[in-house]
Parts: sequence; structure tokens; C-alpha cells
Amino acid sequence: MAEHLGRPLPPPYEEAVRAVPRHLFLPSLLWLRDGSGGYAPRDRTTDPEAWMRAAYADVTLVTRFTDGLPSCAASMPSMVLRTLLLAGPAPHRPVLELGTGTGFSAGLLTALVGDDHVTTVEIDPALAAQAEVNLKSARRGPLVVTADAAGGWVPGAPYDRVVATFSVDRVPPAWIEQTRLGGRIVTPWTSAWCSYGTLALSTGPGGTARGRFHSFASFMPMRAPQLQGPGGAHAAAVSDGAGVTTSTGLSPWAVAGGDLDAEFHIGLGVPGASFAWDTSGEHAHTRLHISDTTGLSWAGVDYDGRRSDRFAVTQAGPRALWDEVASAYGRWEELGRPGVDRYRLNADPDGTQTVSVAVDGPRDVLVCTLPSAA
Repeated sequence: MAEHLGRPLPPPYEEAVRAVPRHLFLPSLLWLRDGSGGYAPRDRTTDPEAWMRAAYADVTLVTRFTDGLPSCAASMPSMVLRTLLLAGPAPHRPVLELGTGTGFSAGLLTALVGDDHVTTVEIDPALAAQAEVNLKSARRGPLVVTADAAGGWVPGAPYDRVVATFSVDRVPPAWIEQTRLGGRIVTPWTSAWCSYGTLALSTGPGGTARGRFHSFASFMPMRAPQLQGPGGAHAAAVSDGAGVTTSTGLSPWAVAGGDLDAEFHIGLGVPGASFAWDTSGEHAHTRLHISDTTGLSWAGVDYDGRRSDRFAVTQAGPRALWDEVASAYGRWEELGRPGVDRYRLNADPDGTQTVSVAVDGPRDVLVCTLPSAA
């Protein structure tokens, strides 16, 4: 594991990994990425050796699909450990874990702080029940609660550490309220545009919290986003001749080609916007679709195969989404193309949450005020 983390594990964490076997938390049928955008199964009943290799590989394993999409996963072990190292739980101090999943992370926490000091919350009753079975098989006994993790768990508060295993696009106020003064909250981060980064906050007086982002992690969101799938509205509108078409010199691959620092900033600057590359027909991987959560606004950027310096842009709806994306990308470049670990989040008692970025100069630069919770 040390080779994946880039540093040796502290002895308590090494002991926790040895004490909590990952395979005890996994179902007989698993899926892992197959390298071509799909998932390959690993079935313990038909190929136990391949299943066991997958169980101890440093990869994310999907354990359940819902409506054809992954709905539960055993996260990459190195990411789980990075998150716990960032949280820094101390023996005999209360920890609240949000998102029990398979129970593996909760098991590691009990090995670090003790069974009686870990509460783990899972919204899905079936997952919570199976996690309890898994934990008992590993001789681990945290308190497993079936509830909405966004509300935390009041009976055990205040907590010394609050650790989420799913990504959020703003910090639920209950998490701050239920963390002791000087305690720490660690959660993966997401936006409609990009799921990347881990936020570590310290709680201050009067319901405040301050912290910064760290450049690792990609976890499932707290709830599956209810988005109008990017692509559908645009494809239909293009065929009907709808929308206004112009051109741009900004490559679609610059904003949606895997530069996670850029995509992280765009996700903050263009709330609710998501993208998808066309993977079918003549436009496969050359047409970028953009939509927002309402489905009323859309944009598309096309590469015609002839020029790499100009791209056709079609957009329609109340929001000029491509213009917003291009503006956010331009702002990121003006700021010096900062990495994720230069961004900070401030949470105020009135519920306001702002993100700023550290640049050369005496003060951080405000990036955005996060939209209020729905």
C-alpha cells in the first residue's frame, strides 16, 4: 500500500489494514473497470482466484448497479487510507462516518479509535444491514445507523472527527454543528462538472469552519444528480436547427479533456453545468455536449476534423453555457492555472459558504459563493 500512497503507512494504520481484511466486506459478484469504459465482472463462485486478486487490488470495485449505473462501490484502498490519514482520528475520540457502504472504512476506523467510538450512518437500509454483517464477520462493532447522512447523527455529537465517504458540493450545516470546536471534517468534493478533490475543514467558534482542498479522491455523490443528461437536448435541437451557432478558439478538450485542475475550477464557476462527449455515430469523441440541471439550457462544441484552432459552438436556452464555461476557464488561466490544493472553503454561521484561491499577493481571491442547498 505504501507504494500507492507515496509514503510509508504509520504503524497504527498498518495494523488496522492487517486487522480488517477487505475481502470480508465484498459480495460474491464484483465489477471493475475494463479499460474501455465498461465493467468486467469478478465472480467468486466461478473464479475465486480472480475474485480474490480483485479484492486486494488497489482499485475501486463496484458492488451494486441501479438502473445500469454504479450505486455502491468499495473505494480504492489507497484513497480510503488517504482520507483517514487526512482526518487523523485519535484513539478513544468519537468519530462520525457518513456513508457506511460496505463497512470497510468503518472497520478501519474501529481499529484506529475503538469500536465504542465510531458511529457510521447509511441511508440505504439494505446496505446498512449488509455492512453490519460484514463488520461482524471481521469482529468489528461500530454503531451502524440507518439515516440520511446529510443530517449527521445528533445523539452521538459532538464528534472529534467527521469523515464522509461520498462527495458533496457544499458542506451540510449539520456536520459543522455536530463537530466539536477545533474538530475536523473531511469529505470528498464534487460539482456537476467534475468530481475531484478532498476538503478538510477545522471548526471554529460560532458555527464557523475553515479549510482547504487536497488534490486527490473521486467518490460517488451523496445522491445521484437529477440532471437532464447532457447530449439529449442538444442533439435533438441541432437536428431541428435550433440554437445559435458561432465559433470559438477554445478547444473543448481544454475544458473537458481530463485536466482536473481546470475542471475543478469550472465546476465552481459554472454551477449546475455538466458535460458528456458524444460516443456514437459520426461525431464520436469530437462533439462535446453541455447541459444544466434544468435541461432548458444546452450547448455543443464540434470539431470538424479540419481545423484545430476553431470549433463550432451551438447554444440555446436562458444560459449561454459555453460562454460561461469559457469565461471560467479564462479566469482560471488569469489566476495562474492554480492546482486544487490552493483552494480554500469558508463556512459562516448564516450558511454562506465561499471558495477562494491562494495566489501571489496578500489576500486570497474569491472564486465563488456556493449555491444554497436545495
